Amino acid sequence: MTTHKNDKTSVWIRTVNTAQSKLKQFTQLWSLQTLTDLPDRLRALWQQLIGSYWFIPTACVIAGILLAPLLVTVDQHFDRKTIRNISFAFTGDDDAARAIMTAIAGAVLGVAGTTFSITIAVLSMASSQFGPRLLRNFLTDTPNQFVLGAFIGTFSYSLLVLKSIHKYDVSFGVPQLAVTFAIIMAIICALLLVYFVQHMVHAIQASHVIQNASNDAINNIYYWYSDQCDIQHQRDAEHHDVEVFHHWPAMPIYSPNSGYLQQIYFESLIALSQDYGGVIKLHVNLGGYITDKNVIGYFYQRPAEHPNNRQKTASPHLAIIPRSPDGMFWQRFTGCVRIEQRLAHSDDIAYSLGQMTEIAIRALSPGINDPKTAVNCIQSLTSCLSIMLRRQPPSPYHFYIPKSEETSSDDEVEQKRLAILALVTHTPKISDFINLSLGEIRRYAAADLMVLKALCYAMVNLNYARVNSAQQQTLLHELNLIKRAGEENLSYQELIDDLVAMCDQAKQFILDEDAQHQHFTYVSEFTANIRQALQSQSS
Repeated sequence: MTTHKNDKTSVWIRTVNTAQSKLKQFTQLWSLQTLTDLPDRLRALWQQLIGSYWFIPTACVIAGILLAPLLVTVDQHFDRKTIRNISFAFTGDDDAARAIMTAIAGAVLGVAGTTFSITIAVLSMASSQFGPRLLRNFLTDTPNQFVLGAFIGTFSYSLLVLKSIHKYDVSFGVPQLAVTFAIIMAIICALLLVYFVQHMVHAIQASHVIQNASNDAINNIYYWYSDQCDIQHQRDAEHHDVEVFHHWPAMPIYSPNSGYLQQIYFESLIALSQDYGGVIKLHVNLGGYITDKNVIGYFYQRPAEHPNNRQKTASPHLAIIPRSPDGMFWQRFTGCVRIEQRLAHSDDIAYSLGQMTEIAIRALSPGINDPKTAVNCIQSLTSCLSIMLRRQPPSPYHFYIPKSEETSSDDEVEQKRLAILALVTHTPKISDFINLSLGEIRRYAAADLMVLKALCYAMVNLNYARVNSAQQQTLLHELNLIKRAGEENLSYQELIDDLVAMCDQAKQFILDEDAQHQHFTYVSEFTANIRQALQSQSS
């Protein structure tokens, strides 16, 4: 098979383009316009490193490579008589040291291969049972990475110490402290192997996987949803521009490339909108897929008579005269969003909830048929959604607050501070999250009474956390859909009557004004008849 010159040229061009893209991303990371978002960018970079399976093992190898010459150097300046007084220290000759280091290096390398094989088998099973999106939870498992890193780090350390054992060096022949440390590391690796097997047995359990996904979702909820209402931000949201900016001259904002929106750097977008004197409105949310040159938002330019349209002076809160987006605008906008070709872990709440939803859907498939796992997923999703119901959702409006106003004392702050509308984002509602999580499970569990009842109980449990009537209407709407799904898909009329009775009782309970202070217990018609018969016999 011959390779054409054009194929070689195309490979070289792709390599150069990839290198330029990585260099551009690094340049955008450290540019002056993105310094305000530097913590978020570094956190995203850290998540990418942790998400890779090579980071911690590579760090352990580097530690072993650095530790070997360090301990050998310490051996050269250490008193030999003092070493002999240490009971557990190695005091043998060079042949014994060489044999021990060779045995340790060979053993830990073989065990490392075994642990890697076990990991690959677990990943294959997890991908088929829980879904490919759950693989990251196994790959980013820190104990798993650390065990593998300890094995190959000990192997690297042993090789370097073995190289430093000199047979004909009279003054210094055997690095006794270095060999002693290698023996200790070998014992630790043996204990880590036992821990690794025990850890992997627990890691592949469905309850453990669901709990990890739930903790990930809760962390993202705490990141976006605040525990208290920002009164000052609500005052800013009442600004006149919030209602009238839709009528300003608008220019569409196109996606720089195709992929999944993984990150939005708000501070950079606010600075960009301020420099060009307008408002940026995004219509896509984290985790959404966008195609190349797709309209993902609009840039609304302030009209000429707007009060903020004044020249920049010594006062830092004055805006500049609006100008139309140019090449620099699009170049800076590319650095304000991060788009990846594959859907990966991020701060997206929908992605975290989708992991538990995928586990439930796969558990309901005919090949697995494990409704208990689906019920566990529903319970974990209910816990996450309950937290969202009780907390303050993120606001879609983002304002530019002048530095002079930020640094002023509380006594000098006016009741309505100077805030300039700069960015409007798309914020999903709680009804969207319920539909994307519990609603998806309902559509796949339409013929399973156990799961439908669990969904009905989920609506009741969510009712304890609701704070307004809109959330109540959302729960009632989902409850009606559960009832209708059972009426149209359950096999027997007795099962349909059981579900309908439960949904009716749950609806009455949710509509009760004092429901949040009462306990809900479903009593079926059959159970009620049994109780009545027992009471009549006892009387």
